[in-house]
Formats: sequence, C-alpha cells, structure tokens
Amino acid sequence: MRDDRDRLIGAYRRDGFVAVRGLIDPAELTPLATAVDAAVARRKAGDTRSLADKSRYEQSFVQCQYMWEDSPDIRPLTFHQEICRMAAELVGAGAIRLWHDQALYKEAGGKSTQAHQDHPYWPIAEDATITAWIPLVEVDRETGCMGYVPGSHRDARQFIDIFAGDDSKAPQVEDRAVFVPAQPGDVLFHHGRTMHMALPNRSGITRRAYTAIYFADGCTRGSGRAHPSVDRSGRLTPIVIPPLWRERRSWG
Repeated sequence: MRDDRDRLIGAYRRDGFVAVRGLIDPAELTPLATAVDAAVARRKAGDTRSLADKSRYEQSFVQCQYMWEDSPDIRPLTFHQEICRMAAELVGAGAIRLWHDQALYKEAGGKSTQAHQDHPYWPIAEDATITAWIPLVEVDRETGCMGYVPGSHRDARQFIDIFAGDDSKAPQVEDRAVFVPAQPGDVLFHHGRTMHMALPNRSGITRRAYTAIYFADGCTRGSGRAHPSVDRSGRLTPIVIPPLWRERRSWG
C-alpha cells in the first residue's frame, strides 16, 4: 500500500494530476451522490431556463458551491478521510483545510469547459492547493471527462477568464491534454496550477461530478482579490486533516 501511495505521489508531482482508482467504495458513494443530486435540485429549483438560454459559462456546467454548509448529508463526502488524507499526502502537508466544495453538473449537450488554471482565481499566496474531482457517474470522452496538461503545474500562473465565455481567448491545449475516463469510486486530483479542461457532453445524460478544493494549513493571503471562501461571515476553511473541524475566520 505504501508503494502505491509513493507511486501516486510521484505521478502527481511529475504531472500535476493523478487518478486514484477505487479510493471510495462505490456502495458508500451511492447515498452521498443522491444527497448531492438533491442539494443541486434544491439550489436550482427556480432556474427553468433551457441550455440554449444560458451563458457560455453556464452551458459548460451547472455549478453549486459551499454545499457542505447547508446540506449536512453531503459533509461525509466533503470531509471523507480517505480523500482528505490522499490530498494531504499529495500536497505534502501535515494539515490541510477546505477551501470550498462545489457540484459541477454538465447537462446533456453541455459545452466544453475551457482550459484554465484554478489557482489564479484564489487569493492564496502559496501553491499548496489541490482539487479532488469526484465523478458520481461513469465519465468518458462522450459524457465530458476531464483533461489535464501534464507538467503545466510548473508553468507561471495565468488568469483565464472563463466566466466571459470567449472561446477565442481560451488556451488551445487540447492536443497536449491527457483525458481521464473515470468510474464512481475513483477520485481525480489536480494541482491548483495544472491547466485542465473538460470535453463537451455529447451524451443524453447529465455528467454529475462533485469537487472539493483543499490547501495546506498555514497558507497566507496573497492578493487583494475578493473570494467568498474568506470574505464573508460564517464557517470558513475548516481543517480537514487532522479532522479537527476548526474554523478560521481571517488570515494574517
């Protein structure tokens, strides 16, 4: 088992992403996926727009953030100790905190997610950030699986405004990307600076995925950029490993 962990850590540090197969028991994931489905349905109950009526960004995915805060039945997934422990080992940190969680549901016919790095959206000085991407259904090239550019986590941070929905300004890196099909129970991890994207959903079903973003305890605020993970009242960035569930309401 330690050899497997060392192999995964080595792959992550080399490539900036890694697929950990079977990290969660699919039987354990099933009720958690149902809880995420219900929370997304509650959040989006008032949105009756068709896909064509949505912005380019919204056509990429239905997004619901901070779900663990108002949906307690999702917390066992957000704070799943196998996921959190793996994230901590990949980051190389003794303690990590939750930045935020989100559901990313790509509707049938949904467009590609433009290539981007995550970290430039966050006011975190250090690079010790990692996303766990958790498929709730089987994902492949037809349904819109994730693609990662190997080694791009060593590139400079580049802010790419995917909210604007201008495909002409998105990096054209699909030919360099490794696309990663996955099954429920697998967890895909990527570094905050890894260039990544998702293919369009050409299938007739919704591609359902849940993500949680973590960062090493002790990271500091690196810019004046506002972000709701820290610039609001309430429970913020709790420690997940060790599982202390402490709250931190401000950064020095």
